[in-house]
Amino acid sequence: MTHYSSQRRAYLTLVLISLFCLMPFFWVVLAAFDPKASQFLQIPDGITVNHFWNLLANESGVRWVLNSVGIVGTATFLTLILAGFGGYALSRTQAWWKRPLLYAIILVRIVPPPALIVPVYKVMLFLNDWINGVINSLTSDVAQQMLLSRMFSFVDGYLGLILIQTAMQLPLAIWIMKTFFDAIPKDYEEAAALDGASQWQTVRHVLIPLALPGFAAAGLFAFINAWGDFLMPLMFTSSPELQTLPLGMFRAFLRVDAIDYGFLTALAVIYTLPAVIAFAFARKFLTQTFSGGVKG
Repeated sequence: MTHYSSQRRAYLTLVLISLFCLMPFFWVVLAAFDPKASQFLQIPDGITVNHFWNLLANESGVRWVLNSVGIVGTATFLTLILAGFGGYALSRTQAWWKRPLLYAIILVRIVPPPALIVPVYKVMLFLNDWINGVINSLTSDVAQQMLLSRMFSFVDGYLGLILIQTAMQLPLAIWIMKTFFDAIPKDYEEAAALDGASQWQTVRHVLIPLALPGFAAAGLFAFINAWGDFLMPLMFTSSPELQTLPLGMFRAFLRVDAIDYGFLTALAVIYTLPAVIAFAFARKFLTQTFSGGVKG
């Protein structure tokens, strides 16, 4: 009897802790559809989508979403390509510099991002002056110069943010892919070579299908980390046209007149959805990854 009482107390404690942790999420969802949203958790008197309509139609919500999806999506794609090549190379090579290089790669990820701002900003500023000189030499039209500068500038431009996010997520992705390629036996590649497959055919038809769980795990971590990044967009963008969703939430919270909790919670719901969707798609591959990778 004492054993069952202890179990009931343990379950009750877990339920209370879970409810306490879930309350902020309940508030966000309820307030996003509450016509009279406030900072308190309450049952809405009615349901409205005006907060979402105001965000997407009257505010810059669409631009924030498109900027975030474009920058983070491109950075994740580049991260997966580079991590795939780098992880495979590090997995198959037996050079003496392999282990020091692996530790050097992960050391970049361990360093706190604020400590990297000054050196990274100086490098990006130097590259930005160079690319602006190239753009000015290509065209004398001011409108075209502004458009090209917004696309390819390393500071206050899409290219700079994409490269920074790629560089920040690449170390962990390389480690994930290297570990996963270690679990793929070399016999598969040798068998494909004996069957007459070229190197590209081996990569396309053998390695990539086997490495899909690793790519899913690396892509999910890269996407979520880049999607939630606030510091780098804050430091490397100044134009309103380049703001991402985290900056949009920050600007909305700092409004001088009043805090629109309905607007903020609607923005928070939209901000959360891509990460949830990405996890839902990658969950199957993540299960294979963390349960042992490739068997055979």
